[in-house]
Amino acid sequence: MEAIVAGPERRERLMAEIMERTGIDEAMIERLVRGFYVKVREDAVLGPIFDARIRDWEPHLKQMCAFWSSVALMTGRYHGTPMAKHLPLPVDAAHFDRWLALFEATAREICPPEAEAHFVERARRIAASLELGIAGANGIMLANGERFRRNQAGAV
Repeated sequence: MEAIVAGPERRERLMAEIMERTGIDEAMIERLVRGFYVKVREDAVLGPIFDARIRDWEPHLKQMCAFWSSVALMTGRYHGTPMAKHLPLPVDAAHFDRWLALFEATAREICPPEAEAHFVERARRIAASLELGIAGANGIMLANGERFRRNQAGAV
C-alpha cells in the first residue's frame, strides 16, 4: 500500500504531473502573461480600466506570473486576494467576455494544445467566479447561467 503524501511533497508531485502532461513551465507562464497584457493594454474595452489603476506594469506582471503559476501549476507562489482587488472595478459580463477572448487568443498563440486547454479551463472558472462575486457585491444574485450586467435593476 502506498503512503499518503502531504504538504510540499504532494505539491511537487502535482506540479510534476501537470508539467509532464501539459508542457507548462514558468517560462511559458511568463510568455502567456506578458503577451496577454500587451493585448489588454491595447484593447479599447479593457485598456482604460487597467490604465486608470496601474502605473508601473512590471510589479503587476510579476504578480500575475505568480498568480498563474499558482493556478496552472499549483506552485503556491501567489498570496493575494483576487476577489477583493476586482470588487471595486467597473466591470461586468462584457468585460469578462473580452478578458476571456484576449486570454484565449493569447493561449492559442503561445501554448501547445494541452497547455492551452489547461489555462483556458482555469481562466473560464476564474472569470465566472469573479463575475459572480462582483454581481453579489452589487446586490445581484445570479441564477445558474445568468450574467451580470451593470444596467440590471439595483446594479451600480
